[in-house]
Parts: sequence; structure tokens; C-alpha cells
Amino acid sequence: MKQKLFLLALIAFTACSKETVTPDSSVKGTLSIQFDNIAGDRNLQLGTGVYTNAAGEKFSVDILKYFVSNISVKNSSGETYTVPQDSSYFLISEEDGTSQFVKVHVPEGEYTSLTFVLGVDSLRSTMDISKRTGVLDPSGGMDEGMYWGWNSGYIFLKMEGTSDAAPIDASGQHKFRYHIGGFGGYNAVTFNNIKTITVDLTAAGTAKVVDVRVPNIHLMADILKVFNGTTNISLAEWSTIMVSDYSVNVANNYQKMFTHDHTEN
Repeated sequence: MKQKLFLLALIAFTACSKETVTPDSSVKGTLSIQFDNIAGDRNLQLGTGVYTNAAGEKFSVDILKYFVSNISVKNSSGETYTVPQDSSYFLISEEDGTSQFVKVHVPEGEYTSLTFVLGVDSLRSTMDISKRTGVLDPSGGMDEGMYWGWNSGYIFLKMEGTSDAAPIDASGQHKFRYHIGGFGGYNAVTFNNIKTITVDLTAAGTAKVVDVRVPNIHLMADILKVFNGTTNISLAEWSTIMVSDYSVNVANNYQKMFTHDHTEN
């Protein structure tokens, strides 16, 4: 009898804890976005994991960092809310687990799609340094290795590692280095590697934002797509890609690397 009463109490408690809360669009809640870096169907492990790209070349990753910015969400009514730009710049680093959870404040509601930019937009890239704080602080960016002081621009995505397929470099190692940036140029038109990414949330779970709980949109970022999103890239042929027209191929590839796994409401 006591066991039955306990089970009834537990069911009642669970029902209360999942009680439906009507969203109020005049109130803002917190939305979490998780960037879970993987390589195909495996979790990305810096330094120790060995993966194979589309060219059949084995490689390991030592560094993976990228900027996420200009976040917006669309609700079930088709209305779009754009997070204020000053609160919408984040640096995702595989070596820093906390950086992989981005938190923004949005009106309460049910959201069916998420849009963000991989990179730093041209307007912010050319603003006075006083307007570029936090992860965009050029001095901090230099420490993180995500700012080209000599080129006055941000590195949108940095991936470095080793592969026997890569030629031996000056240090005697088989290293590859992909430092991808470029916002279209300031004084002259150049390549533009800013990529806007929209993720549909309807299939794997919409995000239901209410003040009393924080939903988490769990995204997977597959770094294998850096090598074959739209163009197959060989480490033997392209072990170093930085400021060059060919970097556009890497940017077009990494635009394809994000998928929605699920949402925790």
C-alpha cells in the first residue's frame, strides 16, 4: 500500500514538474545552443582521435575554434527575433567545454528555426576597437590566435592538426593548418567567407522558451565536412590554407557541417 501511494505521489510530482506554461512574448527567457563537435559518427577528441577524410587521408586535430555571431530565431507564427548584435558574438573552442554552450535571451515562445553566422560580419570587423570587446577584443583575439593583426581581420575558423598525408613542414612535422577568414574587403573587394547558416528545428524538436526553464538546442558540427561539404579537399594537396582565394572552398564546405540532433526542453 505504501509503495502504491509513493508511486502515485511520484506521478503527481512529475506531472506538476512538466506542467504546460503558456509563453508570454513580452517576457524574455534564456535559450541555450550547444555546438557539439564531431567527426562523422565519432566524438571529436583533440590530439588523440584519428579520423579519415573523403580523400582517404587519416588525420588528427589539435586545434578547433570558430566564431558564431548574429543569432536569430523564428517562432511558430513565422516571426523572427534577432538577438541584439552586441550580445551575439561567441567563440567556440573544442578545448573549452563551457564555450560550446551559447546562451542568448529571446522572447518566450516556440521556435522552429535557428539562424547564425559562422564568422564576424564586415560591419563589426571594421568598427573602432572600442566597439569590439569580449571575444572580439583584438588583443584577446591575438592571444586566442583568432585575429590577424597584420591583416586587420578575424579568423572565422581555425583547424590545425597532423596527417601523414601532409608534406613535412619547416619543423619536420606533417602538419596541416586551415585559418579561414575574409569579410569581403575594406578598401578593395576580396573574397567573402562569412557564412549564414539556418537550421530547421521542426524535425528533431522545436525550442520552447519560457522564463522558468532553459531549453537547449543541441547542434552537431561535423568537422569532416570541412574537407568535403561541397568540394573534396586533400591534405596532401592543401595542407595550409589561409589568406587565399582557395579558402572560399573551405568556407563553402564548413557551411554544411551543422545539423540539429535534438532539443532539450
